Amino acid sequence: MPKLKTSKAIAKRFKVSSSGKFLRHKASKSHLLQKKSSKQRRYLSSTCSADSRDIKNIAINLPYL
Repeated sequence: MPKLKTSKAIAKRFKVSSSGKFLRHKASKSHLLQKKSSKQRRYLSSTCSADSRDIKNIAINLPYL
């Protein structure tokens, strides 16, 4: 049985929490930040869990996490 390859693009975007959920960063935090309020920038900095519809594809591409 050959080794399974990890998708490096997905490995950079998701982390696994201690309870087994996949965590991701929120979008819209890379540029055009001067027009966004401090509260919005703080909110965008936090992590959130990946959507339930995406979990199957994430798990397939991250076999060893």
